[in-house]
Amino acid sequence: MLQRGFVLHRREYSETSLLVDFFTEEQGRITLLAKGARRPRSPLKAVLQPFTPLLLQWSGRGELKTLTKADPVSIALPMQTLALYSGFYVNEVLARVLEQQTAYPELFQHYLHCLTQLASHGDNVEPALRTFEFRVLKALGYGVDFAHCAATGEPVDPQMWYQFRENQGFIASLLQNNLSFLGKDLLAFEAFDFTDKSTQQAAKRFTRLALKPYLGSQPLKSRELFQGILPNRLKSG
Repeated sequence: MLQRGFVLHRREYSETSLLVDFFTEEQGRITLLAKGARRPRSPLKAVLQPFTPLLLQWSGRGELKTLTKADPVSIALPMQTLALYSGFYVNEVLARVLEQQTAYPELFQHYLHCLTQLASHGDNVEPALRTFEFRVLKALGYGVDFAHCAATGEPVDPQMWYQFRENQGFIASLLQNNLSFLGKDLLAFEAFDFTDKSTQQAAKRFTRLALKPYLGSQPLKSRELFQGILPNRLKSG
């Protein structure tokens, strides 16, 4: 049976093959052996690229299954500069946090929407990235009530500050530090509304806190690439 999927990550295996992490619609993240994919004349060589919608098929009974078919549904989504690095970031997050062969059909649709948004909005990548990070947290079962104070149950006041406490939620506080969030931003989080610049910054701060336990201690390679290109872009601008 053919399944829709995308390449998340690929690495060399033996002299001629690749191990490829895919994100598929029905099996979630799965690692497949692409035999001979590094050979110059292999049809898989040009196909197994990020951001290309694929129809996939594989076989095998062991833990490591073998890719038997990978047909492109269309050409790769056109990613340029910031959108490209943002796409690499999204792929790396999924490759890190998703369990093997666990279906995330809704997240797959959100992933496809995220890539489409990145490809069509040029350098305005923040809304798409923040929305996708919150979708990932929801898919992982990360439950936080952004609309109510965790201590009192009262609705969040847009003008009040709230302190984030892990495993509890947000509690009204006079403190203002890295764990403090304005009520209006929390309500925007609840609505997946990341159009406001200050909300984007607050959302980035929150998702770094929330995703850290899932991502582990190793730094994200895509984030390092981001940091490398941003100074050059600022100079050229």
